[in-house]
Amino acid sequence: MNLRRQLQDIGSMGTSLWGHARDFLATNQIEPLMLPRHLRGYRKADLKADSRAGLTTALLAFPQAMAFAVVAGLPLVYGITCSAVAALVAPLFSSSRHTILGPTNATAFMIFSFFAANPRMEPVEQMPMLVFLVGVLLMLGSVLRVADLAQYISRTVMVAYITGAAVQMMVNQLVPALGVQMGDGLAPRTFLGTLYRVVTEIPALNWASLLLTVFSVAGYFGLKRLRPNWPRFAMVLVASSLLGLLLSRLHAPVATFSEGVFDWGDMIPPFPDFTSWNAAAQFSQLFGVAVAVAFVSMLESNAMAKSLASRANYRVDGNQDMFSLGASNLACAYLSGMPASNSLTRSALNYESGARTPMSSMISGALCLVGALVLGPFIQYVPKSVLAALVICVALSLISKRQIRICMRSTKSDAVVFVVTFAATLMVPLHVAIFTGIGLSVMLYIRKASQPSLVEYTFNQEGNLAELENADRQHPSISIVHVEGDLFFGAAELFRTQIQRTCSDPNLRIIILRLKNARHLDATSVMALEELIKVMRSNGRDLIVSGAMKDVYRVLRDSGLIEVLGRDNIFMGSAANPNISTRNALKRAQEILGVKEANVQIYYDPRHQATKG
Repeated sequence: MNLRRQLQDIGSMGTSLWGHARDFLATNQIEPLMLPRHLRGYRKADLKADSRAGLTTALLAFPQAMAFAVVAGLPLVYGITCSAVAALVAPLFSSSRHTILGPTNATAFMIFSFFAANPRMEPVEQMPMLVFLVGVLLMLGSVLRVADLAQYISRTVMVAYITGAAVQMMVNQLVPALGVQMGDGLAPRTFLGTLYRVVTEIPALNWASLLLTVFSVAGYFGLKRLRPNWPRFAMVLVASSLLGLLLSRLHAPVATFSEGVFDWGDMIPPFPDFTSWNAAAQFSQLFGVAVAVAFVSMLESNAMAKSLASRANYRVDGNQDMFSLGASNLACAYLSGMPASNSLTRSALNYESGARTPMSSMISGALCLVGALVLGPFIQYVPKSVLAALVICVALSLISKRQIRICMRSTKSDAVVFVVTFAATLMVPLHVAIFTGIGLSVMLYIRKASQPSLVEYTFNQEGNLAELENADRQHPSISIVHVEGDLFFGAAELFRTQIQRTCSDPNLRIIILRLKNARHLDATSVMALEELIKVMRSNGRDLIVSGAMKDVYRVLRDSGLIEVLGRDNIFMGSAANPNISTRNALKRAQEILGVKEANVQIYYDPRHQATKG
């Protein structure tokens, strides 16, 4: 009876926790389950279409999973189970009908790059904690609506990152592709080190491995050109493995994955351990790369889901899909051993194969799981050079000459970001390289955005505003300074410098600062404005603000700057009559000067077309 009561208590507690979690997710616009919505009105024809698409996708997912496990430096079974688990779990929560989750080249090579830079860390031991952290970060990010920020990441950074990662993958796979031995000592851990060692070891290459590599590459691209709808990845893997078996019978042995044989008992990895003495150390060591893997996974998922949804004429929620991605990685932390992301190739194939609902993903995952159980003993016959050749083929397909040309020719900033990010991917671990590129792109953007501009205007003989055409002007006692652009922290110093340059006129008595088109004031710009007011008053001058819209006025009010400026010296802008605040500011300036009329000029940066008012 006690056991029964305890089970009832646990059940009620679980129900209560599920209810609280569902309510919390609902308040953050995250649906706890999406699959029932996708399956409304599900018919036999839909099941037939999804089954056909799931089978087609599984024929690509199974061999690709093995290849990406090789890229990551992990056992083959980790990639296969990741493809199965992620494809089964993701549809439960995803808003996309067509995306297929599993191991991908970008995340796989990031993992390899991290452990290559930290050779004392054992990848298999660290993976459960790493995958768990990735899942938690993705789920937390979805609740915080982090996916909405994906639109602010420069596409140039991603093109450079993918290009550099593809080059790295190809160079690292040259070792098994050529069948060369790396000699004595530790294997090189850098791009240039690996390339140098491969070149020096070319005289000792294995001709049988080279033959299989050439056969695999030729078969892959031949099928891609002649039979693009055929499952070329699986076909080349099977045909090349049979050729490798034949070469072995002819006394031309090649290296195979004989150590990679697994059965159902090997398919569940060690669970994340939070009770061991080194759990805190693991968290500290893996947190940085977990953030990078989660970030890249989010970008891949967001881009592919939106692309397929646009083609199929429906909408997706990036944060809902990020939640799905996080849930899949949490499942992989306990049932697989490798981070999952949105596969661009498998998702596109799923859509092109006629998938109608996320059931196609679940069918693909189930087939991968069955394939793992049935084909596990046959892994020993797969030559390492064949999988290396297929990885090289995938890497080559990632390099887009057109996108590189666009990045290098569009603007100087894009060219700099591309070159620096690409170089970083070859010289530092990938989880560092991607944030290097993002940081540089943000810095260059801030540099562009932080340039408020000024244009000088004056009243012509007809009494209308007109641009000053020559330098022979009277020095006005009142100058109206139009502020155009952002006045956040990056622009504050430049803004203050420009105003101080205007104040160099000895006849200038009052500046009317027109903030109608100013945006994004922050604490830095407010402090710069306060210092400017104090300097001007110490020199017997005054500053008046006109055209302040609601967002600008709120910042000035909340920061206490209105009290420093004086409430009589600020005039709110009006959308209905944008000129009235400037007129009232002029009246106030005349009142301070003690005159009825004043010689007035409008100041604006000549790089921008002037607007009246």
